[in-house]
Amino acid sequence: MLRSFRLFALLPLLGFFSSCQSTSNQAVDLVVYNATVYTVDSAFSKATAFAVKDGKFVAVGDEKAIRDKYTAKSTVDARGQFVYPGFYDAHCHFYRYALGLRDADLVGTTSWAQVLQKLRQQRRQYPQATWLTGRGWDQNDWPGKQFPTKDSLDALFPNTPVFIVRVDGHAALVNQKALDMAGITTQTPISGGTITKDAAGRLTGLLVDNAVGLVSGKIPEPTAAEATTLLLEGQQRCVAVGLTSLADAGLDKANIDQMAALQQQGKLKLRLYTMLYPTKANKEFYFKNGPVFEDRLTVCSFKVYADGALGSRGACLLHPYTDKPKETGFLLSSIADYRALAKELAASKFQMNTHAIGDSSNRLLLDIYGEVLKGKNDRRWRIEHAQVVSRADVAKFGQFSIVPSVQPTHATSDMYWAGERLGTERLKTAYAFNDLRQQYGQVALGSDFPVEDINPLFGFHSAVARQDAKNYPAKGFQMENALSRPDALRGMTTWAAHAAFEEKQKGSIHPGMAADFVVLDTDLLQAPKEKLRGAKVQQTWIAGEQVYTAIPR
Repeated sequence: MLRSFRLFALLPLLGFFSSCQSTSNQAVDLVVYNATVYTVDSAFSKATAFAVKDGKFVAVGDEKAIRDKYTAKSTVDARGQFVYPGFYDAHCHFYRYALGLRDADLVGTTSWAQVLQKLRQQRRQYPQATWLTGRGWDQNDWPGKQFPTKDSLDALFPNTPVFIVRVDGHAALVNQKALDMAGITTQTPISGGTITKDAAGRLTGLLVDNAVGLVSGKIPEPTAAEATTLLLEGQQRCVAVGLTSLADAGLDKANIDQMAALQQQGKLKLRLYTMLYPTKANKEFYFKNGPVFEDRLTVCSFKVYADGALGSRGACLLHPYTDKPKETGFLLSSIADYRALAKELAASKFQMNTHAIGDSSNRLLLDIYGEVLKGKNDRRWRIEHAQVVSRADVAKFGQFSIVPSVQPTHATSDMYWAGERLGTERLKTAYAFNDLRQQYGQVALGSDFPVEDINPLFGFHSAVARQDAKNYPAKGFQMENALSRPDALRGMTTWAAHAAFEEKQKGSIHPGMAADFVVLDTDLLQAPKEKLRGAKVQQTWIAGEQVYTAIPR
């Protein structure tokens, strides 16, 4: 009887302790467990689980500890797969990529004849379109490697203006109808670009750099509804490859406003760091109103073009092209203009992010940056591409605290012909990603899509293996400038965020950070190099919301 009494008396206490234990569990929105989590925090630590609440990570660590402490509305068993911070493309052209989804896809064409075939198919598919547009051709992939002319376009499409952009975006081929609509003749003046003529002085239809805008400005923009559809389609393609943040390199205020409205409506989930064109209107508005640092939108930089692209010989070099001894490329504006803009931006709260490909343009802009920034600083001004940098200039990235923003797949795409342009010795100072990392301490990695593929894992593979999709060359291209796997992962997560003043908000799986993460079937830090490009995204999450899954519902 006494034993029964004691047991009965203990029951309320047991209930009390049970109640305390259940109420001590903290409520969260999501727990992910049974995972291999690469946090990319300051210690590059690993974990097996994490908890998310209100779109942010609240705890990261051991699975048992996380599951004992937190009660979640939903849980995800990662099934031992690999979790990384959401991938950040530090240099791309998302807005134009999305709108370009309506264009003929000419990427990977192996001949001019194949380009024409694709254009005919596009015209049959969209017979009512007022323009025939396409993007992605590269004469370096064709027999003879010669630039095409407009003759075939004139014959096939005499009454429809044609505008097809080279893969680098710095050259375009147009037909006579397009030239007429733009009012371009053999006498049309151009600065910072080329309106190409043949030996007889006739227009070939090839336009380079600033000349491209003479025609592209005549192409009608899509309607707001069409643009929305294309932007959301572009978003789905991005999240399917694990992208959660993008640096869109070159926009006007109207473009940013359009995407910001979609973000506010909850339709555009991607986080955007947008670089403004330095137009008078853009500067007047943003200098007056200041930078924008919102949850999914950052506007704190201006995008400047110093020169063109190496593939179209628009890159500005210190010495002539090896395969064109009378050409050195050209600047797209005057030195006085670059210096004046740098002073203007130095007096503002904005970054200056300059496209510089050739060693001459890199030297000029690094020196101008140095003049106005005056030594070490935390302004995080950037050189976009930093593709060919002379040995004498590499140290300036560290001396003036300049962020190198580079695209690893450019190295493995260009390696087949870059030596022809630059020669053996100058090639050794090109695509020098590790040298640049050593100077600044970081590199921000991007793709430059649609110039390259949108898949960030292609860039990761190129960065660490210095090989292309065919795993060529067997021993890698100039491996002294390969990045380590941890550094390559940092470059597409936390270092990319740092380049945008966002490293305290995103880029790592750490309490207080935005809960952006991606689940892969592959261990990027351990898998054989030849397996990296084939890694598959299983899930993509932004702010604790699943925006992509490869698992059929």
